[in-house]
Amino acid sequence: MSGQLTEDIRILIVIPTYNNRPTLRKVVEDSIETGLPVLVINDGSTDGGTETLGSLPISLIDLPENRGKGAAIRVAAEWAEQNDYSHIITIDADGQHVPQDALKFVKKVKENPLSIVIGNRDFSRTNTPGSRQFGRKFSNFWVRVTSGISVPDSQSGFRAYPVGAIRKIKCFAKRYNYEVEILVRGIWASLSIQSVDIAVHYTDDTLKASHFRPFLDNARISLAYTYLVIRNFIPLPRKILFGISRQERMKFFLLNPFKAMKMLVTEKTSARQIGYATALGIFLGTLPLIASHSVTIIFFATRLKLNRLIALNVSQLCALPIVPAIAIEIGYFIRHGNFLTEFTMQTLGHEILQRLGEYIIGAIVLTFPLSALAGILAYLISMLYQKINNRRGRMKKAKNIA
Repeated sequence: MSGQLTEDIRILIVIPTYNNRPTLRKVVEDSIETGLPVLVINDGSTDGGTETLGSLPISLIDLPENRGKGAAIRVAAEWAEQNDYSHIITIDADGQHVPQDALKFVKKVKENPLSIVIGNRDFSRTNTPGSRQFGRKFSNFWVRVTSGISVPDSQSGFRAYPVGAIRKIKCFAKRYNYEVEILVRGIWASLSIQSVDIAVHYTDDTLKASHFRPFLDNARISLAYTYLVIRNFIPLPRKILFGISRQERMKFFLLNPFKAMKMLVTEKTSARQIGYATALGIFLGTLPLIASHSVTIIFFATRLKLNRLIALNVSQLCALPIVPAIAIEIGYFIRHGNFLTEFTMQTLGHEILQRLGEYIIGAIVLTFPLSALAGILAYLISMLYQKINNRRGRMKKAKNIA
């Protein structure tokens, strides 16, 4: 697919910023030293940060109000397209990245113009917060489930995008969750994913400069993955960019849902532990723990020494509409002695408080059999898979000896 996007590679560094006054100028100066043109997107800052840039040789776009990182990147991509740039490299303005690493992206972009290049942060040389490490593992897992592609660092904001491609890919997210959605949709659209190793600095200053809000932004990211997982299980064609073969097209059109389910049971742990972790995730995921599912699941999985990733990941399946719908039906039956059969504005709109009460009752009842069933199925499937895998390993070993 190389060369189909553009013959002339022109790369622009994009720095979205929102109230990063203490770190912004240094990031911009270091970016200028790469020799690449620089565009700063002022995402409605109120701290006067862009005033520190003085007469630096950059382009600047001021947005009247804060619209989010995703929206800022889309504005930058539109500006880049209008000014004949083929690619943009996004760098965070909080000082955690080393702008000189952008030159690694340039080489990779020239080799793979139809790709999203992601900076793989080196956590071994910095005091990385545990939330960042766990967040990367969690995000990597769901990228693999929704796309079938393993990505080393799906949460890194240091990236290179082909402008023509991301301008054509429709995304709904506008904030940090945009980086999740554009990555998965980019894979669906036939873009390849490349990575380069980059340095990262986490200090008190960079952490203060970051506007990533763990609870709210992780909730948005989780919702984005929930939608993408559901979309992945719907066998409808997705938009494919550029010319690819029929075989490649089918690969991107119909990502096998069974492949995604297989990934849930191939974590490096025993079948019994997978069963327990699955049961816990479904149990807590079904309960009406509004806005606190993830925190509760992580807490109990840690206390019970179960695989947190499995428990947290499978709990997302409870976000499927069928689970609360069944819970409402169970609650309605308990309260009225018959099932709810009329789905009108009256029953689902004006009587919303009644439905909420029935949902809570039904969810409490449903969680026990549903979690038990899910745990048993996960155990049986994992045990079967591991036995098949072990048998194949023994046969391969015997064949090699022979």
